[in-house]
Amino acid sequence: MRFRWLAVLVLTAAAWTPAPAGAQFFGPPRAQGPWCAVYTEGMGGTRWDCTYPTLESCVPTILAGTRGFCNPNPRWPGPEPRRHRRKH
Repeated sequence: MRFRWLAVLVLTAAAWTPAPAGAQFFGPPRAQGPWCAVYTEGMGGTRWDCTYPTLESCVPTILAGTRGFCNPNPRWPGPEPRRHRRKH
């Protein structure tokens, strides 16, 4: 009986411990693209929204009043290399 209460207490404490900042997300992860809209949030925070496939699709977000800039995504691995097909 004591073991059950101890297990419940440990599991409850583990569920309420804060996660590291990189591990917190709300909702499904967003797709990554080669372009990011970078803009500041209050109190000096910076937000990187890297969901844009082209520079032209990023610019309207910046022009809509976020006062930021578009930047290439530093985590974008690039397109997969094309495999050459041999002729038989």
